[in-house]
Amino acid sequence: MFKVTFQLEGAGTVDAYAQEDENLLNVAQKSNVAIDAPCSGNGMCGKCKVRLVSGELDSKKTRHITEEEYAEGWRLACCSHITGDVTVEVPDIASAYRSRMKVADLSSRQEVELFENTKKQIEDAGILLKNSMSVLEIQMSEPTLDDTMPDNERFEWAVEEATGLEHVRIPYSVLHKMAHVFRENHFHVQCVVRKTSRDVFVYDILPADKKPVIGGLAVDIGTTTVSAILMNMETGEILAKASSGNGQIRYGADVINRIIESQKPGGGRRLQKAVITETINPLIDEMCRSIQFPREQIYRMAVAGNTTMNHLLMGVDADPIRMEPYIPTFFKTNSLFASDIGIHIHPDAHIIVAPNIGSYVGGDITAGAFVSLIWNRPEMSLFIDLGTNGELVFGNSDFLMSCACSAGPAFEGGDISCGMRATDGAIEACTIDKDTMEPHFSVIGDEGTKPVGICGSGIIDIIAELFTCGIINAKGKFVREGERIRHDKYGMGSYVLAFEKDAGSVKDVEITEVDIDNFIRAKGAIFSAIRTMLKSLDFTVDMIDDVYVAGGIGSGINMRNAVNIGMFPDIPVEKFHYIGNSSLTGAYSMLLSTQAERKVYDVARNMTYLELSTVPSYMDEFVGACFLPHTDSEMFPSVHLK
Repeated sequence: MFKVTFQLEGAGTVDAYAQEDENLLNVAQKSNVAIDAPCSGNGMCGKCKVRLVSGELDSKKTRHITEEEYAEGWRLACCSHITGDVTVEVPDIASAYRSRMKVADLSSRQEVELFENTKKQIEDAGILLKNSMSVLEIQMSEPTLDDTMPDNERFEWAVEEATGLEHVRIPYSVLHKMAHVFRENHFHVQCVVRKTSRDVFVYDILPADKKPVIGGLAVDIGTTTVSAILMNMETGEILAKASSGNGQIRYGADVINRIIESQKPGGGRRLQKAVITETINPLIDEMCRSIQFPREQIYRMAVAGNTTMNHLLMGVDADPIRMEPYIPTFFKTNSLFASDIGIHIHPDAHIIVAPNIGSYVGGDITAGAFVSLIWNRPEMSLFIDLGTNGELVFGNSDFLMSCACSAGPAFEGGDISCGMRATDGAIEACTIDKDTMEPHFSVIGDEGTKPVGICGSGIIDIIAELFTCGIINAKGKFVREGERIRHDKYGMGSYVLAFEKDAGSVKDVEITEVDIDNFIRAKGAIFSAIRTMLKSLDFTVDMIDDVYVAGGIGSGINMRNAVNIGMFPDIPVEKFHYIGNSSLTGAYSMLLSTQAERKVYDVARNMTYLELSTVPSYMDEFVGACFLPHTDSEMFPSVHLK
């Protein structure tokens, strides 16, 4: 056994022990050390860089590490094996996703305005934003030698009288505290209840001197990020909000890699722990601490996530999702409680899960489709949720069809040499001067933050600008020369956005022809999915009346540039609408409104799922879309060079 010491930049050290020849990334994962590994350790992304401080590693050289970096001790954790005691430094950028992700979590004025506007539109659609949770004040006579009725029956009778419902359900958590609370308060209490047409469920009993706030928790579990809202169930007021990276990210950037990881010994438990213990529970603690709110007074929770995330959250085997005929364990479930999976809120809190409708179209899309309100409009609308996967819904008040495509990690910065998630130091927007080829860009972070890499919205801008400036051709190959354009010894071209002296990293921030090719395939997946779904219905893109774009990446997208590279159809830009984090808003709506919850289930039931892998023409569409903007330029009449 050898000792492995991980030096976490700004966060102390973690000691672990490993067998000879054990993979360093695997050691880190078992030791709960967050090393960014979007490709799940396949050596493809080059993101799991660590620096050798002392000792030795058996590390092969890769194209992701330059000679200079290798000499300075930089290694890929996934390509390194233990040969003795060793100390490695894990750079802060590897764990930045934990706290500095720029996500759609109602942190900006724009997102709050979108959220409030959506609430109003939902109400205008006839959805009552009211649920069945309430607080009852109960006064009971105290027991005497002449009145020896047990506490639970005394309480049941009082609740029956207050509600007019005969069936009162009292869980163990309430029964356990009943004697103490009743006698301390002279049998004058308040209780948190959920009423249905048939019964009353009692969540809690509390002293009568202060009315409790009924807490509700809405959570969007994305493949990359997790966002949450703590709300008042009676008023709908948002009490606190928080977001972070999904702790599962170190097991792979996409759902397939995570499903594969879940099949390894103990893998399912590790992935469940990563999303619950390392992600959701800390978010709950953070929100409750910020407003001094008892987490035990969160009595209900709504979750919106894709099909795989829902399975991994519950610890359910997700492997059948990726295997033909692609059948998940469940689409809909109403049997989940917080105590079942270790969510740190009231143990009897019911967890509402937005229903899945297919192997790769989950509750985040049914919740999002509800929020987009395309089900309530006669116009033909397209709903797009952009993230690690691309999910689409097309239709109107008469019908809905959905599909999903694997865009890969490119939108999150994966498969891009200088790609990164939307954290401090990421270039998020860019323009390029046609004549000088000089870039002008904005960087996430405080004023003066130097660029470290490029996030998804920045990549879209850069490729669109390179193409419309005539710097690259339709295949993504460089056709102009200049100071910022380089070629390596193999003739591979690249464009430098920030030279090392101006960058916040140890090398130039650039985009290469390989990066552009990877991104072209990602955008091609989106457009070909749109085309395939429309063709299956005998529709064309010019029949789309509106496009609603959701997801964290959506907020930063320049819609015109997305059209210029052929990711979105060439229709007037004013038809595109960004609607924020529709998954989170949908989870909030399901929590606040019983009618909204039912409508989400109704939307899911009435949505047809198209499995793209079974459509023969999809691959032809994909190949055609792997050019800028497309092999058929007539599909993009408005796209011109500057």
